[in-house]
Amino acid sequence: MARRPKRSHNGGPPLDDYKGPPWGKGDPYIFLAWQAAHAKAWKAPSRDVMLMRMDKAERLGLTYEEYTLEILERGRHLREYDAERISAIKAARKRRRVRHLD
Repeated sequence: MARRPKRSHNGGPPLDDYKGPPWGKGDPYIFLAWQAAHAKAWKAPSRDVMLMRMDKAERLGLTYEEYTLEILERGRHLREYDAERISAIKAARKRRRVRHLD
């Protein structure tokens, strides 16, 4: 009987220095489904959509990737009145940067 992943696990590939197959010790079908969903989610949008997102991200002080990820994860576009969420994204960026320098 296969083990079910933890609730917080997204079924993606292992992120450490694993030397085995890209799907780790899990089901290859789940890995391929995850890989296809990831590619579909990050497929380049039209030029106009990309420019609109870049403009909104810049006005909010976010990167294009941060703004787009918020749309993909939460299903909504950030606005100026979402200051608390924008601050949280910026704080996470700083934490990642500090961890990366360690």
